[in-house]
Amino acid sequence: MARIAGVDLPRDKRIVIGLTYIFGIGNTTAQKILKDAEVSEDIRVRDLTADQEDKIRAEVDNYLVEGDLRRTVSLNIKRLQEIGSYRGMRHRRGLPVRGQHTKNNARTRKGKKVSIAGRKK
Repeated sequence: MARIAGVDLPRDKRIVIGLTYIFGIGNTTAQKILKDAEVSEDIRVRDLTADQEDKIRAEVDNYLVEGDLRRTVSLNIKRLQEIGSYRGMRHRRGLPVRGQHTKNNARTRKGKKVSIAGRKK
């Protein structure tokens, strides 16, 4: 089993798909990594040679992935909250950050609906 950037890649998938299991590497980046490492996209993870794995590891090291990327993102969000920016406040309140309307939807960010008791008559 190939282990790259601390992630076990699935053995039965093509390497271009397997690389996307690493946080921070999508389809386009995976293709670019394989092109730079001179490895075919169609080869399965189980069929990789040790030399090919080393080339891929060397290319992945050039990118910000996994723990470092998660840390960077969380520090960016924390910085926005500390300076009191609008985006930081939205993160703190658990509301959509990028200008979406919240009158009707936004249940993903707001969580399960909480009913408010009506006035007694």
